[in-house]
Amino acid sequence: MGIKVAQVADGTVDAGAKLAAQLGDPAVVVYFASPKHDPESLTAEIARFFPTAATFGCTTAGELVTGAMTKGAIVAMGFDKDVVSRAVVAIVDGIKDSTDGIDRTFSEWDRRLGRPMLELDPERWVGLVLVDGLSGAEERVMERIGDLTNVVFIGGSAGDDVAFKQTFVAADGRAASNAAVLALLECPNGFDVLKTQSFHATRQFLVPSKVDKAAREIIEFNGKPAAIAYAEALGVKPDQLADQFMAHPLGLMVGGEPFVRSPQQIVGQSVRFYCGVDEGVKLAVLDSTGIVEDTASALKQALDRNPGTKGLLNFNCILRTLELEAKGQTDAYGKVFAGIPTAGFSTYGEEYIGHINQTATMLLFR
Repeated sequence: MGIKVAQVADGTVDAGAKLAAQLGDPAVVVYFASPKHDPESLTAEIARFFPTAATFGCTTAGELVTGAMTKGAIVAMGFDKDVVSRAVVAIVDGIKDSTDGIDRTFSEWDRRLGRPMLELDPERWVGLVLVDGLSGAEERVMERIGDLTNVVFIGGSAGDDVAFKQTFVAADGRAASNAAVLALLECPNGFDVLKTQSFHATRQFLVPSKVDKAAREIIEFNGKPAAIAYAEALGVKPDQLADQFMAHPLGLMVGGEPFVRSPQQIVGQSVRFYCGVDEGVKLAVLDSTGIVEDTASALKQALDRNPGTKGLLNFNCILRTLELEAKGQTDAYGKVFAGIPTAGFSTYGEEYIGHINQTATMLLFR
């Protein structure tokens, strides 16, 4: 089988049977579902129809499937053992208050795998992480994972169709909020990670000089009120600043590559972000480019480097999706993935090394 992709467009009833008819008998099933489908019923149904598989997923703000972007659907990817030879999956609860559950999970995995996580081959093992997208805990989760393993974890924050009320992650028959799903996959043929964002750095930089980290708010840039300094960097009036957020977020530059921090709203003269920003970190002001063209180019380069790629998971930021919708480009974006088995969703943030925004993080399987 290798990799198969499935889609269910209607209600949760019989969703497990419909997915099973399309996926067969995989070793691992990853799924992404609109909150129109009851998360608890759905995860129980999927676990029942795939009794020998590791199953996990989350709610979405839109879905991605081979060749198309969808709304209101369930999309899933099934992996045979020739692609994912071994998988361990866990739900970590209470992430708003503590990351102790990550330590306990990794200790249990050490026992089950018969060796420490720190000794796993990062060329053979990869992690997936799905996080409650309203928890505000993604930075802590990713930092703790990074402390405990050299295995790369990639993923996204669960959505709820832009209602911003409650998001769910799920694994092996149980759904939860205030939680994260962690999955560790052994890929005998290897894998690749693709991070792409449609921005380039300008010569303008802002340095957070006063930060409320818990609220993800920057109070001051360069010693000035944050909204004033940000507006000055863009050459606009402060009351015009919010209109520039989508096209001009900020980027932590690493090796010439931006890790995007997207502003959410102005609070007084502070600026609240969709992800955490540390004090004293130099951030580039970014200019937007074209999502469809940039993604197509990045994917082509990745597939040219690895022509044996069998499928990919795509964690695509809701802000990118909203921009694509505003420009009437959702069909064009979906068609970028017409030539390769794809499943994914519109996220409330992307996970790769840390927590980022306005990015697509993808995991390509060989």
